[in-house]
Amino acid sequence: MDCQLSEVESRVLGCLMEKEMATPDYYPLSLNGLMNACNQKSNRNPVVDYDEKTVYRALDELKQKQFVWQSDASRVPKYGENFVKKQNLVAREAAVLCLLLVRGFQTAGEIRGRAGRLCEFADLAEAESALQSLAEMGLVVKMPRQPGCKERRYAHLLAGEPVAEIEGISVARPEAVALEVMAENERIAALENEVKELRFAFEQLQQNFAEFKEQFD
Repeated sequence: MDCQLSEVESRVLGCLMEKEMATPDYYPLSLNGLMNACNQKSNRNPVVDYDEKTVYRALDELKQKQFVWQSDASRVPKYGENFVKKQNLVAREAAVLCLLLVRGFQTAGEIRGRAGRLCEFADLAEAESALQSLAEMGLVVKMPRQPGCKERRYAHLLAGEPVAEIEGISVARPEAVALEVMAENERIAALENEVKELRFAFEQLQQNFAEFKEQFD
């Protein structure tokens, strides 16, 4: 995929995909509805506690990437995902990717067992086929087998290369809030540089004007 998502953007996108498939009557989602979906205590890994500001920022970034659309037809803005259509995913592929986005690493068996509300898999082979298709698209990767685990797990690649466990010890990724602060710091630094350049250009313009004026004094 050409662009990489943050952890917050991944959760927001996954929740939009989930609600579109599982509860279409309540889709698209308001900002508050989407925040509650992100912060669910069940069927989520990791469990998070985003505020509306955090979710809105992620929505804004996803809109710029054209993965999310906004409707202003109702009393409050509603949001839906455009990722499935842009990537030409079929229902089973969208269901698998959705589970990886909202529930973290999964085995093929776990995906088959947990996908019922989104898409029914006739057997394990069908789930594995969907995973293989996503892997060929560069959206999913099969992780190395971990100590004490019978089956290998899969992870999505929308937020970059996933961090595996080393010798049974989980290597933590930067928290979503840390990634957000880092991104904000980068934007602020870019704005500060732009202001400096504008100030310098203005001072040069003032000096040139003063020299030009002296010619007629």
